Amino acid sequence: MKFLNEIPVGTTIVVKKLHGEGPVKRRIMDMGITKGVEIYVRKVAPLGDPMELKVRGYELSIRKADAELIEVENC
Repeated sequence: MKFLNEIPVGTTIVVKKLHGEGPVKRRIMDMGITKGVEIYVRKVAPLGDPMELKVRGYELSIRKADAELIEVENC
């Protein structure tokens, strides 16, 4: 089981499952991160927080705490 926060820069992955409860899960889904969507990891800040992603054709920055809730798999 791999999570988004463990993925190296320059990798494209697919969302397998969202963990978390209530408002946190809803916020992640509202950003366009849902099961089956492809995510490209563009950059990670020097201390690992935040991560810059490309999701559904737009740029998105996400906190490491939120990335730890997104289970992913290779394309």
